[in-house]
Amino acid sequence: MLSYDVVEWGKPLEKIERQTPRPAGTEVLVKLKYCGVCHSDVHIRDGYFDLGGGKRLHMSERGMHPPVTLGHEPFGTVISAGPEALDAPIGTECLVYPWTGCGDCARCHEGFDNYCAAPRMLGIQRPGGYADHLIVPHSRYLIDASGIDPPWAATLSCSGLSTYSAVSKLMPIPRQEWVAVIGAGGLGLAAIGMLRVLGHEKIVVIDIDRLKFRAAIAAGAAATLDGGDADALQELRQITAGALFGALDFVGSAETAQLALGALRKGGKLIVVGLFGGEITLSVAGTILRAITVQGSHLGSVAELKEVVALARAQKIKPIPIELRALSDVSRTLDELKQGTIVGRVIVACEQENVNKKHHAE
Repeated sequence: MLSYDVVEWGKPLEKIERQTPRPAGTEVLVKLKYCGVCHSDVHIRDGYFDLGGGKRLHMSERGMHPPVTLGHEPFGTVISAGPEALDAPIGTECLVYPWTGCGDCARCHEGFDNYCAAPRMLGIQRPGGYADHLIVPHSRYLIDASGIDPPWAATLSCSGLSTYSAVSKLMPIPRQEWVAVIGAGGLGLAAIGMLRVLGHEKIVVIDIDRLKFRAAIAAGAAATLDGGDADALQELRQITAGALFGALDFVGSAETAQLALGALRKGGKLIVVGLFGGEITLSVAGTILRAITVQGSHLGSVAELKEVVALARAQKIKPIPIELRALSDVSRTLDELKQGTIVGRVIVACEQENVNKKHHAE
């Protein structure tokens, strides 16, 4: 099999050829067709997350030791299964839920693998989707995404799921109040779609790249704001009449979080999804007196992914702009994500013949 791996933290991925794995026990083997390229892989390739205050969470602390195969938005065909995988859908194209847990703890038994304290996630602790084959630990992580354009379906397991779970944490949203979406990349655009399908229209999108505002308006935003402006907080308060109900921060920097916190009304909520890094200072008394909520949102459950897929199949959420590239372009794509120059999503085709296929996800 072929994969593109992190051999040294902070360096370009390297092409690796090894024997194709054989599934054992409950495992299934998927021949990959597509894999989305997510911004979090930029940080993972660097080898750490910035926790702020000079502190870092190194990938070794997450059980990652090079060489590692990244990629957590895989889509492909099930081609074989271990002897205990009796219900494996052999020959079926499936979306893969990548946020797999240990399988034994209370969280996993509750269906919240993403909250497992000893995770075994695909593209993190387990080999991921920047490859042409993938071992999935159990067929319960295979999601039927029939009726959905496959390259777009690949994005649903991370950007679709993460935004759906984050938006759900804001619900119910009063129709007359404003919600801010910070970051107009792939997740931000997906979040606009999620908010719109749940009936909310008063959405202000904040980014420092004005070139992304057109895509944000096309996705359904009612207003846009350059977060790099010196008067950004004052402008945000003007747009929202001084009463921002909630903010979804898909950047996750100290600056973006502080901007949102400065604009929240009493009882407002900040949901942080992005992993840019840093730390924020909260006044204990101020947090209480303003009754604000600051909550992290980490991925989502298998059940939530099925709900996202159902929304996509019913065409209640719309595809974001997608560009297909060859698997060999994954390092260049990560570089461009780090520079913030990509609008929408890049999907790598794990089979060369799929690179130039016409698709309908734009």
